[in-house]
Amino acid sequence: MAGSGRSRSKIERRNRLLRDSLWPDAESRIWHYQKSDGWLNIPRAMPAILRTMDSLTKGQPVSSTYFDLWCRTYNNGFVTASKPGEMAFFSGFDGERAQRTWISRVRKLQELGFIDIKEGPSGPVSYILIENPYTALKKLSDKGLIQARMWNALIARMIEIGADDFELLSGENDEKDGGQVEAGSVTRGRKARIKREPRR
Repeated sequence: MAGSGRSRSKIERRNRLLRDSLWPDAESRIWHYQKSDGWLNIPRAMPAILRTMDSLTKGQPVSSTYFDLWCRTYNNGFVTASKPGEMAFFSGFDGERAQRTWISRVRKLQELGFIDIKEGPSGPVSYILIENPYTALKKLSDKGLIQARMWNALIARMIEIGADDFELLSGENDEKDGGQVEAGSVTRGRKARIKREPRR
């Protein structure tokens, strides 16, 4: 489902032309990741992913904790949690209970399947592996834990940006089962389909 390199280049070119017509000096004003070491990759659907995970935690949002963890990786999904106080602060927690609150959010992320944790020199939470968020979301959806409106919004955004992660996951499962992988839209995957709210 992802667009070809040629189509992406065409879109980028038109996007840049529009930008430069509105802000002729935009090139000198924006942040260029190519000139900095302080950047990493994130899914374009990250806002939808974060919104969905917060909908699962009943008034105890985990998105800021998750995003801080992601920003501490080197595009390898691995975090050494050697500065829990700092990590709690940048996750939005202050005061005497900041670190305890941060640990509870980390545990919740583990419970939901977004991360895994190993103990070590910094205590029970010393090393963190960030799982593929699409894998975690798919498993939660299969269990019926994600609201239909959240799931549908995520799917719509993924189609819009050309993300085929759920389709790839379905393909991996088909290969494990010895079946054939069928190309097509994300909504045609065995599990990643539009949900309907139950009738009341």
